[in-house]
Amino acid sequence: MKIFTIDDTCKAAELLKQGELVAFPTETVYGLGAVLSQESALRKIYAAKGRPSDNPLIVHLANIEDILKVAIDIPDIFWELASIFSPGPITYVLKKAPSIPSFISGGLDTVAVRFPSHPIARRLIEQAGEPIAAPSANLSGKPSSTMLAHILEDFEGKIAGVIDGGTAPLGLESTVISLLTTPPVILRPGTVTKEEIEDALKIEVDGKVEGQKVASPGMKYRHYAPKAELVLLKNESDLLLLPIDAKQAILARVNNNYLHFFPLAGETLYATLRNLDALGFQKIAIFCDAVTQQKAALMNRLLHASCSSRS
Repeated sequence: MKIFTIDDTCKAAELLKQGELVAFPTETVYGLGAVLSQESALRKIYAAKGRPSDNPLIVHLANIEDILKVAIDIPDIFWELASIFSPGPITYVLKKAPSIPSFISGGLDTVAVRFPSHPIARRLIEQAGEPIAAPSANLSGKPSSTMLAHILEDFEGKIAGVIDGGTAPLGLESTVISLLTTPPVILRPGTVTKEEIEDALKIEVDGKVEGQKVASPGMKYRHYAPKAELVLLKNESDLLLLPIDAKQAILARVNNNYLHFFPLAGETLYATLRNLDALGFQKIAIFCDAVTQQKAALMNRLLHASCSSRS
């Protein structure tokens, strides 16, 4: 795997044009990208990640006007939201253009699209000369990658290259909102909150409807999960079950295999889970206090990653 610096994005773009996979930083997490026009390269993403075929990819664009290349019947609400939140950590689900391969949308007639604000991601898309389809750069089910070390851990010998952009600043994946219905539906919470979207639109938006088809990544299967057993505790009384004082340091070792950490931060969640796996811990207990439980994006990731929870 070739490691590129921020000054070598043109070389990474050349690999993409040749049908190779390249990991790159965004403001949320690292993405694993292929150019949209090369179906064989897109299929490599699924193979490299071990990704289920019905799990959609997100198409990354550099400019908002480029939405016309990948989507049709675009509602006015898209332009309203994009003028406020894009470029940035929000993904829109729209009706896809006929040219978009249906297999990257889980066989649906939709496409998930976002406009990253990270300068390296934007430069890479522009130098590739076309949209880049990119899920998070991690093996399917594992915590997402937020730094170069995570890419090397998951994909050494499996992909052509990675651009080292340091640590991804936000640390959690983008908010995903479907604009196929009125009102819109938030399919995955993220840094752009439900409240911010409602304030911008002056209407209420819905959360994910149970049983709906998967139109977005992160809606199906166990995600973001460490190798260790992850248990969520939501009541202080449950802390009595752990041989640890909740007021101890952020990281505390118990019997060499059971950890409890408090408080939590979305920016460092995935790196922490990966570090605990590297240390060989087999069980992780996380106390989600009332403040944490109000953080929709963080709780979404924890619930997807956990084996069980007590509430």
